[in-house]
Amino acid sequence: MYRERMSGLAGATVWTVTRAAGTGPGRILPDGCTDLIWSSRRGLLVAGPDTVAKFADGREGARYVGLRFPPGTGPAVFGVPAHELRDQRVALADLWSGAVVAELTERMALSDRPGRLLESVASERLAATGGPDPLAANVVAGLFAGRDVADAAAALGLGTRQLHRRSLALFGYGPKTLARILRMRRALALARAGTPAAEVAVRTGYADQAHLSREVKSLAGVPLRGLVGRPG
Repeated sequence: MYRERMSGLAGATVWTVTRAAGTGPGRILPDGCTDLIWSSRRGLLVAGPDTVAKFADGREGARYVGLRFPPGTGPAVFGVPAHELRDQRVALADLWSGAVVAELTERMALSDRPGRLLESVASERLAATGGPDPLAANVVAGLFAGRDVADAAAALGLGTRQLHRRSLALFGYGPKTLARILRMRRALALARAGTPAAEVAVRTGYADQAHLSREVKSLAGVPLRGLVGRPG
């Protein structure tokens, strides 16, 4: 069972998953985000920004508590450029000191509000680092609105190469890949709200419904119809 709530951290989401018998592995769609995760089987992890769909542990009883940061925020929390975490799941101890992670692991095991604890730790890290680069939110807003990369760069007073370099550090990949992922998420939201696929394609800037289908399958691994009605 998957549940989520809005976090007190701007743009972040707290989520929990408990795998029941017969549910199988969960499909995790790319979203440009990074997550701080506690796993009942693996302890504290960091999920980097994905370029394609991944699958979570489907074993019965597997439990996760996670804090999903908006695109561009993870580097300020974890202390590494996002491209170093792209398509990876790494132990938090590989990024933070062992003593800090050991203490947090013990606190997570004892806490009856583990999501709140992750929020508190992340808030402290963001305060210590000065918060996320404000460029990230502006890039996401421009691309989500449908601007092409050249227009998005110009609006920010950057060249396309500068935007690409900074996007790698903030999001884990260049702005073209980020734009594809954000557009897929927009399309999926419309489809889940009941919008017909042909209209989804028009409203999100795909050439046609076939283009929409190819793009979604390329990123998510299944056609759009296979995602409607499922969280992720």
